[in-house]
Amino acid sequence: MNFDTALATANAAFAEEGIGLRVEQRGQKLNLRGRLPCRQQPHEWKTQRLSLGLLADMNGLKEAERIVQLVELQLNRQLFEWDQWLQKRKVQPQQTKQDPATTPGHPLDQNLDAFKKAFFADPRRRRSPAGSRTTWSGAYQPYLRRLKTLALENQALLSPELLLLTLNSYRDGSRSRQQCSTALGALARHQNLYLPDEWRAEAGGYGLHRAHFRQLPSDSQIVEAILKIPNPSWQLVYGLMATYGLRNHEVFFTDVSALESDGDRVIRVLPTTKTGEHQVWPFHPEWVDRFNLMHLASNPDALPAVCTDLRRTTLQQVGRRVAEQFRRYGLPLTPYDLRHAWAVRTIHIGLPDTVAARMMGHSVAIHTRTYHHWMTRRDQQQAVDAALAKKGF
Repeated sequence: MNFDTALATANAAFAEEGIGLRVEQRGQKLNLRGRLPCRQQPHEWKTQRLSLGLLADMNGLKEAERIVQLVELQLNRQLFEWDQWLQKRKVQPQQTKQDPATTPGHPLDQNLDAFKKAFFADPRRRRSPAGSRTTWSGAYQPYLRRLKTLALENQALLSPELLLLTLNSYRDGSRSRQQCSTALGALARHQNLYLPDEWRAEAGGYGLHRAHFRQLPSDSQIVEAILKIPNPSWQLVYGLMATYGLRNHEVFFTDVSALESDGDRVIRVLPTTKTGEHQVWPFHPEWVDRFNLMHLASNPDALPAVCTDLRRTTLQQVGRRVAEQFRRYGLPLTPYDLRHAWAVRTIHIGLPDTVAARMMGHSVAIHTRTYHHWMTRRDQQQAVDAALAKKGF
C-alpha cells in the first residue's frame, strides 16, 4: 500500500468511528485537521490545524494516528489544551525514535508494569473491564507517559521529586494538572512513596476547567439548543443527557423501561459502563415529556444505530460518536456541559451531595472537588438566610 492510499484509509477509519479529526499532508509534513477549541475562547470551536512535526511517510502516519486518538480522547474528556501541543516537535529518523513509555530497559518499567497490573487486578475494576480500559487509557496512561519521558530526559528514577516535576509540567489550574495529580498519587500509594508536602497545593485546578467555569448553559439555553438537531434519534440522546446528566457513552448502556407512562422515570445505568450500575432521577422531571423520552420505553431502537458490542468497540469509541455529533450539528455546548449543568441543578435544588454523586457514578470526593464553587455558594447562602431569619430581617 502506498502512502496516499494508507492516508486515505486511516482517515476513512476515523470517519467510521465517528472521529471528526483527520490527518493531512502539507508538503513533506503531516498535520492534524478538525474542529478544535479556539485558543482564546475555549467554549467556541472552529476548524483548525495542529502541526505534528512528523514526516509524511508510513512511520509518521502511524504516529499521527496515535495522536489523533489521544487528541480525540482529550476533547471528549475536556482535557485538550493548546499548551500541550504548541511545543516545537523535533523530527528524528524513525529508526532511532522510540515511544518513551515503551522504551525498554529503564528502571521505571518495572514500577509502571506492576502498577498497571494492580490497577486491572482491583476487584472493583474487574466488575467493569470496558470502563477500566477507558479509565486507564484516558486518565492514567497519558500522565505515566509524561512521567517516563521526564525520567528519561533527566536521567531520574521514581521519586517524589520526579512526581512533582511531572505535575508541574502541566499548566497551573488546568484539568490536566488535576488529573495528573490523581494518577501519580495512585502510583505513589502503590509504591509506598510519600508525596511532597506541597503536593495538594501544587495539584490545584480542582473542579471545572477555569475557561469552562462560567460558561455552563442555562436551562433555557439547553432547551433551545436541541432545536439545532434535525435528527430525532440524536434529539433523544441529547434529551437523556440533559435530563439525567449521563456520560456520553452511558446513553447507550441504560435501562429506560421506567420511562413508560406508569413508570417512576428512574433510569438504570448498566454495570457495563465506566463506573458500574447506578440509578438516576430526572432533573427536571418535566423534561422527560418535553424531550419525548417516554418514546424510548417502548422503542429503545429509536436511539441512533451505534455499535455497543464491547467485543468490537469500546466505551471510548461510543462516547466519541456522541461528541462528534454535537460538533457536527454545531451545538453551542458540549456533552459534558449537559452533565455539569445537571449536577449544578441538583445543588441548587438542595439534593444531598452524597446522593447526587451516587447518581453521577463517581465518588463524593470527586463530586465535591468538581462542584466546589457551587456547593460553597449554596452553603454560604443557607448560612446567610438562617442568620437573617434569626434576626427577623
